[in-house]
Amino acid sequence: MEYRYLGKSGLRVSEVCLGTMTFGVSADEMEAKRIIDAAVDGGVNFVDTANSYAGGQSEILTGRALQGKRDKVVLATKFTNPMGPGPNDSGMSRKHIMDAIEGSLTRLQTDYVDLYYIHHVDSRTPLEETLRALDDLVHQGKVRYIACSNYQAWRLMEAIWVSDSNGLARFIAYQPQYSLVVRDIEQELVPLCQFKGLGIVCWGPLASGFLTGKYKPGQREVSGTRSAEGWLFHNRFFANSADETLTELLAVSKKVGKSPAQVALRWALDQPGITSTIAGARTAAQFTDSMGTSGWHLPCELQQRLCDVSHLPDRYPESMEKNADIRRDNAIDMPGL
Repeated sequence: MEYRYLGKSGLRVSEVCLGTMTFGVSADEMEAKRIIDAAVDGGVNFVDTANSYAGGQSEILTGRALQGKRDKVVLATKFTNPMGPGPNDSGMSRKHIMDAIEGSLTRLQTDYVDLYYIHHVDSRTPLEETLRALDDLVHQGKVRYIACSNYQAWRLMEAIWVSDSNGLARFIAYQPQYSLVVRDIEQELVPLCQFKGLGIVCWGPLASGFLTGKYKPGQREVSGTRSAEGWLFHNRFFANSADETLTELLAVSKKVGKSPAQVALRWALDQPGITSTIAGARTAAQFTDSMGTSGWHLPCELQQRLCDVSHLPDRYPESMEKNADIRRDNAIDMPGL
């Protein structure tokens, strides 16, 4: 397993992160423990969960499975989603943050969280209120680093400015959806994270299982998968070229002798700015396959084939300004100047 620094911090995380959204849904307590054991034994030191996954069961099963192994992992969880029926049981207010961390620590059976994410946007709560509350948690030792997920580029930039200008704890990472069939972050968010020194930990790199080899081009539902069970199959985000991309992925997989999942994860990991990819699993065998992503690279030609087939059309203003530096460099040769 290979490790990378998370943003500008000194924290090193495995390039494959174990996602535990399946815990309490399609992976019971025994299987969750087998998955955690396989991950730690395979060198994975990065585990991702959220307080709302499976109504809190994911954190509970993760906490139980990590007993005796807590010091071996960088443990990340999230808050924002509703955790009860009350008006303050969700969001990014100081009250909810302080309540949410205590709930997560109890379920995870730990005294601290290594990485605490804002899970979703709460436009009603001022960013300064949220960031000051998170800064307090860092000073209290309940949270070691902070991060966010699913933010627009302008909101992420504003949060960084609020932290920097007020001397508050600053995001070290950003967690977006990113895969061969969902590449929207490349135009604004990836350059922003690179410029400001945030690590990118992508969720959905296997596109809800679409890129694992279970699906054939044209299929959007397969028996025994989340697509058939009706939970969190994110095909509404897929690019129009998704089927062509899957066809190419399956061909590249055969050529290099790796599973489609390993190729899809490797492709994501080798894109600019990406620190780690979150891979979930229903079974230990599935996650063991995902761990086979580490320690090798796609040949440049095959990497480029996947990039070309899945590339999204440039949007304005990128479509207009993409070659601005070249135009400036060549301006000296323009007649009449």
